Amino acid sequence: MLIEPVELKDLRERVELGLHEALINAVVHGNSNEPEKFIRIRRIITPNWFVWQIQDQGDGIKFSQRNFSLPSEIESENGRGLFLIHECFDDVRWSNKGNRLQIACRRWDFCLSRWTPRIFDFFS
Repeated sequence: MLIEPVELKDLRERVELGLHEALINAVVHGNSNEPEKFIRIRRIITPNWFVWQIQDQGDGIKFSQRNFSLPSEIESENGRGLFLIHECFDDVRWSNKGNRLQIACRRWDFCLSRWTPRIFDFFS
């Protein structure tokens, strides 16, 4: 349901991976796996963008902890989520508190439908 409007296969797979990571982070890190806490998810569709907002009930991630690089130890079980989120989406923003994440990707179906190929005749 969250990725239902995304029709292009490559974009859909990228969005699915990024959303999965964002939701896991909200449950595990934001809400500390506490079942009584909830996550608020909002999907916004504009003519140019697919946007998702994910908010947990945690204290938020501090600005200094928003590390978007891969972990130095390649065998580490943690530390790839933020990197993957940034790789999967065209725009990533955090609330000041750090407990709400807004992720967005361009609607390439819209962009492609407005693109008109031009043919250049170099022999004229």
